[in-house]
This record gives sequence, C-alpha cells and structure tokens, in this order.
Amino acid sequence: MSTAAVSTHGPDAPVESSTDNPAKPNLSLALFVIACAQLMIVLDGTVVNIALPHIQTDLHFSQSGLQWVVTSYALALGSLLLLGGRLGDIFGRRRMFTVGIAVFALASLLGGIAPNPTLLLAARVLQGAGAALAQPAALALVNTTFPPGKERNRAMGVYAAMSGAGAAIGLILGGVLTEIDWRWTMLINVPIGIAVAVLAPRVLVESDGHEGTLDIIGAVTATAGLFGIVYGLSNAASHSWGDTWTLVPLIVGTLLVIAFAAIESRTEHALLPTRILADRTRGTAILAMLIMGAAMFAMFFFLGLYIQQVLGYSPVKSGFAFLPFSLGIVIAAGLSQNLVTRIKPRYLSGFGGLLAAAGMWSFTQLDTHSSYATHLLPGIFVMALGMGFVFIPMTLAASHGVEAKDSGAAASALNTAQQIGGSIGLAALTTVYSHYATQRADELKAAAAAAMAKVPTSVQETAEFKSKMQAQQAAGALDVQTFASTHGFWVASGMLLVGALLILIFITIRSDELQTDGAAPTAHVG
Repeated sequence: MSTAAVSTHGPDAPVESSTDNPAKPNLSLALFVIACAQLMIVLDGTVVNIALPHIQTDLHFSQSGLQWVVTSYALALGSLLLLGGRLGDIFGRRRMFTVGIAVFALASLLGGIAPNPTLLLAARVLQGAGAALAQPAALALVNTTFPPGKERNRAMGVYAAMSGAGAAIGLILGGVLTEIDWRWTMLINVPIGIAVAVLAPRVLVESDGHEGTLDIIGAVTATAGLFGIVYGLSNAASHSWGDTWTLVPLIVGTLLVIAFAAIESRTEHALLPTRILADRTRGTAILAMLIMGAAMFAMFFFLGLYIQQVLGYSPVKSGFAFLPFSLGIVIAAGLSQNLVTRIKPRYLSGFGGLLAAAGMWSFTQLDTHSSYATHLLPGIFVMALGMGFVFIPMTLAASHGVEAKDSGAAASALNTAQQIGGSIGLAALTTVYSHYATQRADELKAAAAAAMAKVPTSVQETAEFKSKMQAQQAAGALDVQTFASTHGFWVASGMLLVGALLILIFITIRSDELQTDGAAPTAHVG
C-alpha cells in the first residue's frame, strides 16, 4: 500500500504548516497531549497489579489465569510495536497516534464494564494494540513538532519522565482506585483518552506520508516472533523453563525473529531498516534500555511483593511507597535535560546507570526486620535518580540523526526493547526467585524437622507449642520470600551495571550533536 508523496523536509525538521497542520502549534499544549498519552500507556502496564486480588474475586479468575490480566497487555504491546511504528511512518504519525489513543480509550471502557474474564482479557489485548499504534508515534511526534535544541530537549525530558515514572504512578493510582472499585483502574483512561484524541489533530504537527509499501511479510514475521518470545517468557514466570508452552513458543519465536532479520536486510521498504540498528551509538542505546528496563520492571514486581507481604502495607499505602521513585525520576529528568547539552551522554547516562545499580544493590541487604524509611526509601530514590539520568540521554541518542522516514521505526525499536526487556527481566528474575525460595524453604523445613525430633511428644501436643510453631511457620514464610527477593535484586543490580558499562564503552555521540540535532541529513555513524 502506498502513500501520496515523499517528504522534502530534513530528517528532524518540524513539518511545514499546511491545511492539515496548525499554522503555529501550541508547543505547551502539544507537549501536554503527548505526555498524557505516554503516561497512560506506561502506567497501564502496572495500574492493575494491586487490583488483581479484587479482580480475581469479582470475575472469578482462576489463580493461573489471573496473571494474564497483566501479561495480555504486554503481549499485544510488545509484539505490535514495530508494526505500529511503520504504520506511522507511512500513513502519518499524528493520524496513527490519534487512532491508537481512540482504540486505547474504547478498550479501557470495555475492560471497565467487563462482566467476565474473557471480555476483560480481550480488552487488555485491544489496549495493547492501541498503545502499539500510539507509543512509537508519540516519540516520533516530538521530533516533528518541536524544533531542535532547547524546545526538543525539554519535550524529551517530559517524555522520558513520563516513561520512567509511569510504572510507579500506575502502582499509586492502582492502589487509590482499587479502594473505590477496581474497574476505575480501566475507566480512568476513558475521559483522558477522549480528550487526547480530540486535541491531537488540533495541536500536533502531522508528518508527511512517505512513498513505500507496507512490509507485510516482515510485519507478520516480527509480530509472530515477538509474540512467541514474550508468551514463552511470560509462561516461564508462572510455570518453568522446561515447560512445553515455554520452550516451543521461545524456539519458534526466536526462529521467526532470525527470519525477520534476514527478510529486513533484503527488503527495500523494511519494517525495521537495518540501518537503524547499524549505528553503534543508536544500537547501544537501544540495547542498554532493554537491559535496564528489564531490571526496573523486576524491581517493581519484587519490591511490591515485599512491601505488601513482609511489611504488611495496604494497597493504597503500597502504591504511595513508590512515590519517591516518581519524584526521583522527575528531579533527574529536569536536571539531565539541561546537562545533556553540556556533558557527554556516555558520562551522564553511565553515571546514572552506576547510581541505579547502587540503589538496586541496596535492596540485597533487606531482611524481615527492615523498615521502609531506613532500608527501602534511600534505595528507591537513588535508583530513580539514576534511571532519570539514563532515560533522556539514551532516548536522544536513539533518535539522533534518524531520517524523517525512519523516525517512527526508530522510536518503535526503542519502545519494543523496553517492553521486551521488561518481559525478559521479570521472567528471568522470577526463575531466580523460585530457585532460591525452594532452596530456603527446604533448609528451613530440614531445620524444623531436626528441632522437632528433640521435642517430647507430650510437649508437641500442647496448645502453647502449636501456637509457637504457627508463628515460626509464618516467620519462615517471610524469611523465604525475603531471601529469594534479595537474590533477585543481586541479578538485577548486575543487569544495571552491564547496561552502564555498555553506555560508557560504546556510546560515542557528543553533547553538542544533541544540541543541534536535526541539522545533519544522515544518521550519525559510530
């Protein structure tokens, strides 16, 4: 399917006004629209987490089926992002952004009124599909709407802040809304989505359509491959790595992704042009975001469990426990959008990665007697600051020098990396968690059996002894969870360290290049 004309604009220059574009776009309102959309998309990955027990009771989900309330959204979003980015490149990013948000709002309404599990899961899949259309377009619209330099860097700062803080905000909002009714975790998106869809055509600059055909074979191969990988990883988190429904999707998905890479290298109008990943700086930025996204998603999962089950926090209190993460992201985003034009991105983001790794490492020291203020709060805030220093420079680096016709594909590659990274991290660290939980439980069971053997039978039958044993069992369960979680945090801190080292070693772009981004007609190489 072809579009009408080839763009004559420079690679990152704002599109000239036409009958289809605002004569003088209101940049503040445009930024508000993009930020609202990105926040909705990101927070919906976590907003239902705290509501899961209420959803299970209300809609009669099985324990094994409940995970799909979260996973179905990630599956659809992760597997369709590349296709969504390419559709924006061909048919116009503002158009795809508006359509995606409208679909997202409709899906949220359906999910909010869902009378049974089937409709709720279908709505979550549809939410993911809408997000896959809107999210890559949102990042690309920053390049087409905001002029290079201060304005674009400010917009990137806000965008990155929404990306980084969205998961934490989702947990807070999920806790608050669950206290009212879990359905509001869905319905809250409807008025916001309608407002964004109505405002978008009025305040955002449309990109020109580009000559070319939609890479149908590449789209099917990539979508099916990513679906298989995400499905397999998600299944591993709830079953095992040796399970048939883990291995088969992973193997088939991997083979399809390899086939996709081969197809794209030979296709003129590729879904993901190989030139996007061939740039050393851009490829490293995308890989680093994948690895660090994996660690961050795992942090939310394991800390959420610890806060609720070990510290005994309520849903609302658990949500607000992550507020310092959002605050740290906002502070670091504000600082980094100014520093990124003065300090080399490799040093700014490398420092951020090391800071985040230190914050994550602090969680390895938790035990059943740790307190939030003393042991959790500092680590959460330090990690948030670190991630804030990573997001903006790496987002700018990933989009630097991309030709206008490829900006949607580049944006979708970055977002796909983050989404797939989250799935990889959660699956891998859940496996680590399960291993050490089993190990610790066996140790405690053996110790308890040895101790019991020394207690006379007459004493074992007393009410006082039984009460004492019940208390020990409850304490043992908390000990198992904490022991397993801390080992997961060890792996996650290692992930962040690897990401930081990749940035420090392989990112070569200079700060002045980001300041004047958009002037060069070709991608920056090496």
